[in-house]
Amino acid sequence: MTSNLLCPNPSKTEFIVIGLREQPKKITDPSISLNLDSASTHTFTPTSTVQNLGVIFDQNLIFSDHTTHLSRSCFMHIPDIRDLRRIRPMLDLKNAYTIATSIVHAKVSLYYCNSLFLNIDITQISRLQAIQNVLARAVTKTPKYHHITPVLKKSTGSKYKAISLTHNTLQSSQPSYLR
Repeated sequence: MTSNLLCPNPSKTEFIVIGLREQPKKITDPSISLNLDSASTHTFTPTSTVQNLGVIFDQNLIFSDHTTHLSRSCFMHIPDIRDLRRIRPMLDLKNAYTIATSIVHAKVSLYYCNSLFLNIDITQISRLQAIQNVLARAVTKTPKYHHITPVLKKSTGSKYKAISLTHNTLQSSQPSYLR
């Protein structure tokens, strides 16, 4: 940080120890002391979660806090989805899809960094899937008790993003840290 002339703000600086469930427990004193300027030393202790660019990371990278936050945020906007259902008979599929996407992207980004969800626990995936199901039903006018799987097969998801990123990285050899 010094070589880049950066100085962290002690009130906003936090860190997390990431590892398998038992690994962070092996560290006896995880706090660190940093000389942020010539006059003072600050001691930082690790937190159980940190937020970076809107994603909540936890010690074991299971993203349970992130999916909880995402679920709450999305389901707070259920009234917007109900409004979409009311006007859906007057819209074609493309416009309904655009409105549903704008609800999710404007209010909460369900698809932002979704490649992080590739290997998370099935319970976390189920919570995110429930949000997608509600939106898909509103857009396609699928009744509540009909199977939604055929409708969802038409959409792209986190696997496509990861495959696309991998392909582009291998083809262009850029960025080198991903290669």
